[in-house]
Amino acid sequence: MSDSHQEVTGLLDHSARLSLKQKFKVVERRSTLRALALLAPLLCFLVAFYVIPIGSILYHAVEDTKVRKILPRTSMSLATWDQKNLPEEKIYADLVVDLKESYKNKTLPQAGMRLNEEISGFRSVVMKTARKFKSDVEPPYKEKVISVNDAWADIRYWKAFQASTGPFTSRYLLSVVDLQRTFDGEVKQAAEERSIYIGYLSRTIKISFVVMLICCLLGYPMAFVVSGTTEKTRRILLLLILIPFWVSLLVRTTSWFILLRTDGVVNDLLLWIGMIDQPLELIFNRFAVYVSLVHIMLPFMVLPIYSVMRGISGDLSRAASSLGAKPTAAFLTVYFPQTLPGLGAGCILVFVVTLGFYITPALVGGAKDQMLSYLIANFVTRLGNWSMASAVALLLLVSVTLVLLVLFRVFKLNRMRLI
Repeated sequence: MSDSHQEVTGLLDHSARLSLKQKFKVVERRSTLRALALLAPLLCFLVAFYVIPIGSILYHAVEDTKVRKILPRTSMSLATWDQKNLPEEKIYADLVVDLKESYKNKTLPQAGMRLNEEISGFRSVVMKTARKFKSDVEPPYKEKVISVNDAWADIRYWKAFQASTGPFTSRYLLSVVDLQRTFDGEVKQAAEERSIYIGYLSRTIKISFVVMLICCLLGYPMAFVVSGTTEKTRRILLLLILIPFWVSLLVRTTSWFILLRTDGVVNDLLLWIGMIDQPLELIFNRFAVYVSLVHIMLPFMVLPIYSVMRGISGDLSRAASSLGAKPTAAFLTVYFPQTLPGLGAGCILVFVVTLGFYITPALVGGAKDQMLSYLIANFVTRLGNWSMASAVALLLLVSVTLVLLVLFRVFKLNRMRLI
């Protein structure tokens, strides 16, 4: 009886342990699902506003389906063309049909713009040929097409046509780094008149770096003064720093345009006090860009530094002074290293945000002061070239990523608890 009783007791204990484990797993599973449910809105936000837009940029930067959609028969026929001799009669026949239909549908200019990117003047060739063949045409098509324009007897135009039939291309990505692919497949430096994108990129980085440096030199003393004042004075100073956030960016930029122009307030004041004899050129140059951007970005530098300074105990500096350290030495060895997290965060914030500015340089800067965002806006609003706009945006995105990686690697910002 005792043995059977022990066996029954052991079975009951085992079942109780299993039941406890199962209950624990259920509780753990519920906790995991609850945590995932809390994270779901954040994940949806990241997917909707970061993953999908970046994916769209990557897709449009390599997409090349415009000619294929508008001139489908010719594009399919050219897929098997050997590029050694002029195309055969069938390809010319398909070209006539495609040109006639696309001209009637008013979609041919879009294909012409894409072809014009390969060879300048190709759009005019296509439009002229399409107008000639609006009515029905009898074979032979090859001779009649060539008689309209000699370009159709030039194998370079057919190679350019074939290169633009997609569905994907590396043309736009190569263009934004001032390279181009020849009809023979060789990658080489782009022509001088088209090699502008690296210049725009270097100018954008230079302007952002200078603005960051000026904001650092002005923002650090401001944050130091604000953190060391009384509570009442601190509130007033913080209010003055935050006021620009309540004013539209366009309004602030326009204000600087009014202040810095030839007959503006600044020139009138300098003339009145006798410092200058004639108005200075303060607008439509790099100086105006720097002044406007520093005014806009300065709060982004002051606030991170101030937030770190507020948490630094004054006892450390007083202890250093009591041990014989001079005020300058105590500041450089004790106080300043503790403010580096705020300084680093402010520098990164100002630099990255300044890289994407468009309105301010466009309004107060000259032709040689525009940044990469100007090119993106120009491609979208004026030229309607979303592929080039996406490629330039991708160049800016990659540049920002590389700059941040260099900053974190060289200056070891991750050790400053910025991330």
